[in-house]
Amino acid sequence: MKNTAAYGSWLSPVDAALAAAHDGRPEYLGAVGDELWWTAPRPAEGGRRALVRRRADGAEEGMLPAPWNVRSRVIEYGGRPWAAVARPAGGPLAVFCHFADQRLYAYEPDAVPGTEPRPLTPVSAVGGGLRWVDPVIRPDRGEVWCVLEEFTGPAPTDVRRVLVAVPLDGSAADDRAAVRELSDGAHRFVTGPRLSPDGRRVAWIAWDHPRMPWDGTEVLLAEVGPDGTFHDARTVAGGPAESIPQVDWDGAGRLLLVSDRTGWWNLYRADVDAAGGVGEPVALCPRAEEFGGPLWKIGLTWFTPLDNGLIAVVHGKGTTALGILDPERGALVDAHGPWTEWASTLAAHGTRVVGLAAGPRSAYELVELDTRTGRTRVVGAAHHDAVDPAHHPEPHVRTFTGPGGREIHAQVYPPHHPEFAGPEDELPPYVIWAHGGPTGHAPLVLDLEITYFTSRGIGVAEVNYGGSTGYGREYRERLREQWGVVDVEDCAAVARALAAEGTADPARLAVRGGSAGGWTTAASLVATDVYACGTIIYPILDLRGWATDETHDFESEYLYGLIGPVDQVPARYKERSPIEHVDRVTTPFLLLQGLDDVICPPAQAERFLARTAGRGVPHAYLAFEGEGHGFRRADTMVRALEAELSLYAHVFGVSRTDVPALEYRT
Repeated sequence: MKNTAAYGSWLSPVDAALAAAHDGRPEYLGAVGDELWWTAPRPAEGGRRALVRRRADGAEEGMLPAPWNVRSRVIEYGGRPWAAVARPAGGPLAVFCHFADQRLYAYEPDAVPGTEPRPLTPVSAVGGGLRWVDPVIRPDRGEVWCVLEEFTGPAPTDVRRVLVAVPLDGSAADDRAAVRELSDGAHRFVTGPRLSPDGRRVAWIAWDHPRMPWDGTEVLLAEVGPDGTFHDARTVAGGPAESIPQVDWDGAGRLLLVSDRTGWWNLYRADVDAAGGVGEPVALCPRAEEFGGPLWKIGLTWFTPLDNGLIAVVHGKGTTALGILDPERGALVDAHGPWTEWASTLAAHGTRVVGLAAGPRSAYELVELDTRTGRTRVVGAAHHDAVDPAHHPEPHVRTFTGPGGREIHAQVYPPHHPEFAGPEDELPPYVIWAHGGPTGHAPLVLDLEITYFTSRGIGVAEVNYGGSTGYGREYRERLREQWGVVDVEDCAAVARALAAEGTADPARLAVRGGSAGGWTTAASLVATDVYACGTIIYPILDLRGWATDETHDFESEYLYGLIGPVDQVPARYKERSPIEHVDRVTTPFLLLQGLDDVICPPAQAERFLARTAGRGVPHAYLAFEGEGHGFRRADTMVRALEAELSLYAHVFGVSRTDVPALEYRT
């Protein structure tokens, strides 16, 4: 028989340290000979990313000890930071980007023990320096081809990006001039090069401001000369209103690309003739589903061609699956298993394909699909329950109705504990989670931060508000010039619906989010009376500041589409900004901020707090040294999670002695 206790007061084995220890996920899979490699989070080691290998016998091992941190800062969000090739003798050769100095390093993990990585690129003192991403090793040329992001001045927008060739012999380690430029730098943003099977041509993706990559991109194709130079570069697909987030080649030398030209990211194939002419792309499996996603990082992959002519694809609507597509027949067969979300990274070796998958009962793990047998198995980073899974909530995938009858997608996680139940005459508190982006998505996967709250008797609802990805371009573009309106309305509509149906206590609703979700949280506290409190995490608070010089280059013109051109609608920037309306904030809030954040800088949070001071609204502020945009250190995550629970306990009228009490300002 369950114990009856007030919602929010339940005792839980899922503490903040446990949740923090399991934060993050593997990324950037690759097949290196008969091994699998990937990067993995290390929250307890300063939040670094480790490079991990799975040997042919199934043994997993980290290859680079602390403080090596395999992570790129190109466009600040980074991208694929490593590449490796198997060699007949001497073991594999890897090239990776080290976060601390952003240099490229060459590394031979099977060399003489104690052999350190050797630098391939120099350090620059100009602006943000030299950064590298999406490498492709060319052993035949003794080079690695990749994207270079080069700062030319002190401002965050003083930057150029170009495809380059870096010598593997280390001759460029102290000499920028030894880095050979391959593209002309005509575009503001580029992805890494994809070489055709015969080595004669190369393709990549490019775009320019004010577009974001989910607005419109172009595929560029160039001839590769005998000396390794690119020439005759031309646009062969895409445009201002067509988003292409990935391009590659099949074994027959045909271009494969993902495009949303029909309103959904679908997979296409285009013939390339002997003269380099490219035919009209043909849809291989036209569906009202997504076969791609937003290009927030450079080098993401939603498809990969296999040696047998089939193509592995990540696809779906809302949730995603791994499928094997026969491009000749358009037939698509999905892998079986408990997974509801496949990450945008795939690796193929022979007739097998490996992806990163998670579900409501499992964190992200490496899953291999054998295309000959159709069987799947976990082959790396296997999920192990950190707590009795009976403590995890059962998600309800729901569609709510918003203003004008529009659909709003959400996942609702009711309070759940195997040993506790709430009083019959009490409704539980709920926290509305607004995801970041805002061009992003809340996946249906196990998250111990959610269990942290639900196992204590606090419900969680993740809202994929209008503007979210996974539901087609029309749904994504609901947020065009409506940021701070549609997202706020949709979150409020879900909160009100949960209260109206008797699922949630209308007097104990909260809202929280980070980055763009922090914006939605702050805007919600300003514009609605739905919530009793809010947790604002590394937010955007001042649109005018963010549109000028208070963010990085990649998103410096993001507001052009989300709000409108600043020179044409300046009043809208003021009216939407929470910092201009602190007088409307009447409920307690917690503000969490990384002091090294260059995307949503602490200056905005500090101005917001200065205007809030003396208004009589209880609030708390925690700022973390050494943290940027997204908390990665275990101690930071523990303090932040406990502070959030402390806020809810205080506002919801729940007694808890297992977390430090917040010190409130007024």
